[in-house]
Amino acid sequence: MAETSILSIFRRRRDDDLPDKDSPEYRYTEAVLQRHKLEGQDLALRARWFALAAVAILIMFLVPWPDVLYYEGVLALLAINGWVMRRVASVGLSRVELALIFVDLLIMTVGMVGPNPLSNETWPHAMQYRFDNFYYFFIILAGGTLAYSWRTLIAIGTWTSAMWIVGLLLSIWLVDPLPGISEAMVDAYPDQPAIAYILDPNSYQIDRRVQEIALFLIIALTLAVSMRRFDGLLRSNAALERERTNLSRYFSPNVVEALSTNDEPLKKIRNHNIAVLFVDIVSFTEFAAARRPEEVIETLREFHGLMETSVFAHGGTLDKYLGDGLMATFGTPEPTKHDAQNALACVRAMMDTLDAWNNDRIARGQPPLRVGFGAHYGPAVLADIGANRLEFAVVGNTVNIASRLEALTRGLNARLVISDTMRDEVLREGGDKCLDGLLRFDDQDIRGVEEKLTVWAFERPESQNLA
Repeated sequence: MAETSILSIFRRRRDDDLPDKDSPEYRYTEAVLQRHKLEGQDLALRARWFALAAVAILIMFLVPWPDVLYYEGVLALLAINGWVMRRVASVGLSRVELALIFVDLLIMTVGMVGPNPLSNETWPHAMQYRFDNFYYFFIILAGGTLAYSWRTLIAIGTWTSAMWIVGLLLSIWLVDPLPGISEAMVDAYPDQPAIAYILDPNSYQIDRRVQEIALFLIIALTLAVSMRRFDGLLRSNAALERERTNLSRYFSPNVVEALSTNDEPLKKIRNHNIAVLFVDIVSFTEFAAARRPEEVIETLREFHGLMETSVFAHGGTLDKYLGDGLMATFGTPEPTKHDAQNALACVRAMMDTLDAWNNDRIARGQPPLRVGFGAHYGPAVLADIGANRLEFAVVGNTVNIASRLEALTRGLNARLVISDTMRDEVLREGGDKCLDGLLRFDDQDIRGVEEKLTVWAFERPESQNLA
């Protein structure tokens, strides 16, 4: 077919350059394209009905009665066919969809070129081509752009041209001109054959028909190129949207914005002070051993969701989940003036959230959970690590100390334990209120640290001294 060779012009990427159809990236992109195309199909359907309604009203003033009823019927068929096209819309090349486009164009061609069975007028058939009906094909072409499909535009352009040519040839071949009219035009303008040709009602004016088809093809192919480019941009945007969604699972919204507007911002190895927070459910192993796996996973999902919300709300980065706990950092990938304060404010918000969650669990007949928090402020190294699969890593003794401080909550019977360094930084940042209720504990042994440390702990209320 004619469009087969034209389609090949637009296929610039080889099949082996395309993403694997079994890959998450491909499935995600196709899902996004499906959503956008269906939205475009809905818009195209509404635009079609609006345009057809406008044309239906317009031709009532242009076409006499009862001739107009035939053309109103043609418009009704086009409206119904558009609804069917919307029902079968899909991403990529759909043979059913293309068949319906073919039916669309066939209905229009027959309606414009064929004789009107309701008309009482005896027109030379060539006059059917003199009423500029071909312009109405541009409505179908414009609707094709709303469907975000360059294949659709190529099909409309090539099929319309082919049908218009076939209709013209059949008309010339099968329909006899009205006798005497052409001769009368020649007699009226013996010295001006061009005028006689233009005014002759029996003349199909093939040069003008060729011009109509050529211009329509040029516009259709130009729009197809634009839509092909738009398709590539849409796929790129879908990939970026997926990457941004993945980023939003780990970083706060303001960090996602910074990451998405800079080229490879995590490649640079950096070393600066950050706040590290560890959160862990106490005695979760015993809790899980006595319950169904479904209940255990549901509990973890609820817990992680609550903690994640607090981390992002305070500008933190969710570094990783650690089974029944998590590690969050503040000041990554770029430091701010309130990293320690934000970390401690985050802990306060987490405690309030957990209290409400535990009250809800008790109301549902479920046991409350005891959670420990440990936080430290100090230097850390930040960079991408890995070869093929990269991961943003935070490494250094600050991370180890924060983890040990969380473990110390058991021995001190505390909800939260922070280092003296963390407290000093919070004071320097002006976060005095975040330190309310913290008690000092001197000379604490921290595994992995040679010197004994002074720590500050927020003691657990008696009602929360859970086994």
